[in-house]
Amino acid sequence: MLHIGATTWHLTIVPRTSATRCAARGVIRGLTAGQRAGFESPVNVTIPATISSATPAISRRPALRQARPRAGGKEIATAAPKPVRQGPLHPGPARYGTIRDMSTAPRLAAAKRDWGHDETGCTVLHIDMDAFYASLEVARHPELKGKPVIIGTGTRSVVSAASYEARRYGVNSAMASARARQLCPDGVFLPVDMHYYRMMSRRIVEEVFSQVTDRFEQVSVDEAYMDVSGALLAWQRPTRIGAWIRQEVASRFHVTCSVGVAANKLVAKMASTNAKPDGMLLIPVARHAEFVQMMPLRGIPGIGPSLERRLAEWGVKTVADLAKMSEQTLATAIGSQTMAHGLYMAARGMDGRAVTPYTPEKSIGSESTFPEDTRDMRRVCDLLRRCCDEVASSLRRRGLVARTVTVKLRFADLSYKSMSHTMERAEDTAAALYPQSVELLCRMLGIEDGVAAMRSPGTPLPRDIRLAGMSASGLARSAGSTVQPTLDDVLEETEAQSAGTVTRSARQRDAEQALDAIRRKYGKGAASLGL
Repeated sequence: MLHIGATTWHLTIVPRTSATRCAARGVIRGLTAGQRAGFESPVNVTIPATISSATPAISRRPALRQARPRAGGKEIATAAPKPVRQGPLHPGPARYGTIRDMSTAPRLAAAKRDWGHDETGCTVLHIDMDAFYASLEVARHPELKGKPVIIGTGTRSVVSAASYEARRYGVNSAMASARARQLCPDGVFLPVDMHYYRMMSRRIVEEVFSQVTDRFEQVSVDEAYMDVSGALLAWQRPTRIGAWIRQEVASRFHVTCSVGVAANKLVAKMASTNAKPDGMLLIPVARHAEFVQMMPLRGIPGIGPSLERRLAEWGVKTVADLAKMSEQTLATAIGSQTMAHGLYMAARGMDGRAVTPYTPEKSIGSESTFPEDTRDMRRVCDLLRRCCDEVASSLRRRGLVARTVTVKLRFADLSYKSMSHTMERAEDTAAALYPQSVELLCRMLGIEDGVAAMRSPGTPLPRDIRLAGMSASGLARSAGSTVQPTLDDVLEETEAQSAGTVTRSARQRDAEQALDAIRRKYGKGAASLGL
């Protein structure tokens, strides 16, 4: 334990040698007085055994205060799960590298047939890798071929992917690994290796997709759209491109992919889903509506269980039923004019979204599963604190600020709940994100006084928590952002200038930037902020 000014520094040094103790003190004393003053509670600093006793090179110039935009106080609360989706109803991109590669969309055997050969206007391809993670593991371990391979180990984990052999046992994506072991006791369970999966994904993009056109949009580690309108002069037909992609992926990487060919992203994605595994499906423009309307509701990307139940209350069970409703009736049924328009278009096989080669990030988040279910407020708050610290560090590293905070919980029964709050101004510090996260946690669980709960984290929670996390959205560039100061801001800044100091928010940001410098030198886990 080291005391500097009014701050207590708790140092975890492994192993405890004179060199590492010296390095630890060097880390702390390497901060400026202004940086140290920003820490208003204990800070945990872990010094890896491999470092020398040299102090980190931290700039001693005061950090410039970043102007930040104001935002309204809008609050959004939902009890339904909020998985990352993409489709005409959820136009935002899926996060690249999401820890799941199994398609759970329904497939119809009747849809996997010859729909005709008119390729006119069908310039959008959707390429979807087949059981990507599991297939990559089989490719690098050929002895696993033909065996049920399941990606996701540990009693608390969920299934990230499963080979088609494992799916015959009923193993599905997001299923608890313990349940998967019950269904498939002879399965080969392997840990997730995202570094390898991302590396292979990049190779497929660079060595195959980019040879056709630069107009492709990668929406996840195993899925991409491609606009081939500019490549038809060389390739003549879209299906020729699709066949070449499938052949190249199989011969070079020993995995398979399915391709949907259509005039828009919606139908192309639905076509690739129904072409699985290892197939290609062309849907001519004239048959888009017919193809879509033979599907169940969940066949439209973006329709989840909650929306399906809401539509069922109005007697809508299939896409054909959906196509019979007017747009205004749909808006009344689901309570959203924007979503109603997307559904109205989708039920007719129409989708105005363009293939976008680059899509800016929509959110930055962090979450983690507890070793065992917990009702301990202290443990959940500690996890949220670490998530806020990680997200804030990512925001600063990318030069971003965020307006909206979202907290997500997964309970013991694997159900989800999330809640969001749009702050009065955009932020990029854990000190600002963490209190908002705790407040959202308390509101979701029906704990009335969130501030008191944060001060007394021994409060037991009403439900067992399996996973907790938070994300920041409403992102904007910090360099170009402006903010209209409130009266409190003006008074605080005036008092700080009179006293020859800086404002509390400026100290906090300066302090957290100092932690960023420590992490850059000694590693991501070298320092964490105690809030």
